[in-house]
Amino acid sequence: MALTKVLITVKTYPTISTKYEELVCTAGFLEDGSWIRIYPIPFRKKPYYEQYKKYDWIELDLVKNESDFRPESFRPKTLDTEIKIVGHINTQNNWEERKKYCLNNVYTNLSALISEAKDKKICRSLAVFKPTEILDFYAEPVEREWSNKQKAALAQCNLFETVKDENFEVVKKLPYKFKFKFRDEEGTESNMMIEDWETGQLFWKMLAKYEGNEQKAIEDVRKKYFEDFAMTKDLYFFLGTTQRNHYVSKNPFMIIGTFHPKIDTQLKLF
Repeated sequence: MALTKVLITVKTYPTISTKYEELVCTAGFLEDGSWIRIYPIPFRKKPYYEQYKKYDWIELDLVKNESDFRPESFRPKTLDTEIKIVGHINTQNNWEERKKYCLNNVYTNLSALISEAKDKKICRSLAVFKPTEILDFYAEPVEREWSNKQKAALAQCNLFETVKDENFEVVKKLPYKFKFKFRDEEGTESNMMIEDWETGQLFWKMLAKYEGNEQKAIEDVRKKYFEDFAMTKDLYFFLGTTQRNHYVSKNPFMIIGTFHPKIDTQLKLF
């Protein structure tokens, strides 16, 4: 059994699948620097020693996800496939080692990237993107509960579980979409949702801190992503498409993670 080694850089906020219950989309880089997407993974049901962090190297048995036309899409051989954590890349020397894998192919022109996504010979569905200017970061209210269809799917999944985990609680649905507003190198303005798990976690953490005051929680999330990442860091976006919208949406990409080392002041001098 040949295992695939992957550097994890993306973990999206869990969603409810009508087929697999609660799932996380994971993406990252192979050792040659090419992108790979791993889906589905029932992440929070995995044993603790399999619950990888960002910038962990993992090894697992992967096969091409034949139900997904996007070339980067793979899946664990089975939902019970073991995940081995075999290393970690830290932030030493201003993310130097991470940059070797993450910044090999950086896009700065959104329409050029979208063209590659729509071109069936390329079908680009994962990319690193460097915005030219960040204009804003904001929250938009959305449905506060999982849909009836998703709840029904959960109930159906639970019927077929041979061993029921009484302690497992499905993740709460985020009541907001968080979005960046930015310009690319052509001056084109875009509003793009961020689906990063860490964004959702930060909102819940701040909501608890402010005893349920949602506006204060949103303000703190904005401080992190706009006043810190966008204003003081060298910010890149990890972008990904959804299978459903890949060929039909005008812009099929959303932000699935951020890459944010400090601004390299030595480079700025020259």
